[in-house]
Amino acid sequence: METTIRNDRLTVVCDSMGGEQRAITSEEGIEYLWNGDSRFWKGRAPTLFPFVGRLRNNRAQSAAGEIALPRHGLARTREWKVESADRHSVTYYLASDEETRKGYPYDFEMRIRHFVQEASVTTAYDIRNTGTVPMPFCVGAHPGYRVPLDDRDSFEDYVVEFEYPETADCPQVNAADGLLIDSVRNRLLNDERSFRLNHVLFRGDALIFDRLKSRSVRVYSPKSGRGLRMDFEGFDYFGIWSSLADAPLICLEPWTGTATQESEDDIFEHKQGMRMLAPGEKAEYAFTVTVY
Repeated sequence: METTIRNDRLTVVCDSMGGEQRAITSEEGIEYLWNGDSRFWKGRAPTLFPFVGRLRNNRAQSAAGEIALPRHGLARTREWKVESADRHSVTYYLASDEETRKGYPYDFEMRIRHFVQEASVTTAYDIRNTGTVPMPFCVGAHPGYRVPLDDRDSFEDYVVEFEYPETADCPQVNAADGLLIDSVRNRLLNDERSFRLNHVLFRGDALIFDRLKSRSVRVYSPKSGRGLRMDFEGFDYFGIWSSLADAPLICLEPWTGTATQESEDDIFEHKQGMRMLAPGEKAEYAFTVTVY
């Protein structure tokens, strides 16, 4: 079920399937969010929970039992309940049940709130351990955005610019199983803030930034001036991805953890960035996208 939130500058369509955004449209009629064209990528803005990326053979062991879930976990394929909605915001709710426990043997409640303010839309996560044992988890987002945003631009006209100068050695992704080859790294930035987009960058899958100082990034065209900024305080890892089919899209992905590294074992609690919630405890994370 779709719910539309808006103000004078933005209209955002959200969907209870996955609790995700489906469209972000400016007052000028410019659509920023990717449209789900399956020729390139059928996704739009999925939520990644209780882990990001892949587990080795889609399985891991945890203190409560086996984790057995496909890439990016369970949240994106579930129907969420609309808990509340008004003109400017919508909140979705998901709780563990018999089906989720088959792949993730923990009890939880999770809320996703989307809200608009001026030219920005914020996505906020509220995750609570409703069980009786400590709960390991990661959370992340995988929103795609149209690039180019303007007919005057090409994909290669766009620049990715971080908040601070970065020296970024991105771990290679194993194409066969989606795990991170943390011993093989490719330098993308050398004390630099920005790089220009090119489809060749994504021939080896996502660019993964696991040592960033920045918690803000812009993607924009110097030619047309169109672009967006994502602020992601609280997320220690960040991915940038585009489809292998030279797609006119870019995904900006704030994460609290990453896919399994080849050097890691298969204990779920040992995954890079794994967070632990005590019984009754909750964790909150949020990121904001501002368009221009």
